[in-house]
Amino acid sequence: MTQRTLQQIIDANPDAETFRFGDSEALCTSILALVRNGKKTATCEAMRAYTEGGDAFPKVGRRDVALNWDGTPAMMLETVEVTTRRFDEMDEEFVAAQGEFRDLAHWREGYRAYFTRNGGFSEDMELMCERFRMVEDYA
Repeated sequence: MTQRTLQQIIDANPDAETFRFGDSEALCTSILALVRNGKKTATCEAMRAYTEGGDAFPKVGRRDVALNWDGTPAMMLETVEVTTRRFDEMDEEFVAAQGEFRDLAHWREGYRAYFTRNGGFSEDMELMCERFRMVEDYA
């Protein structure tokens, strides 16, 4: 099978957004592996990422392209649920679906550091919480 380019994928899915997991190559690679093996079916991001000029807010049914760190297509994901909640309202069940964390305390530690590195952190910050399924793996 011939590998499709990102442009070919976007041309076939004009509503698709593109994004990278994480904020480093190592984190991106490890998260993509968790999605591929079915351990990660959810993610979250600070609501500030979806302000004017920012990322498009996820929509149920929309298919988006997760990228490798180098910008090549890694996989197509379909959003199956979108909710919002505050950082201090996160629960064990959603944390488990993210696949990366031992428990809620580990999640809080990891995301506190991530949000601090990427625009700031507060206990009451609003989060976009998304559940997804992998539709196609481009690896």
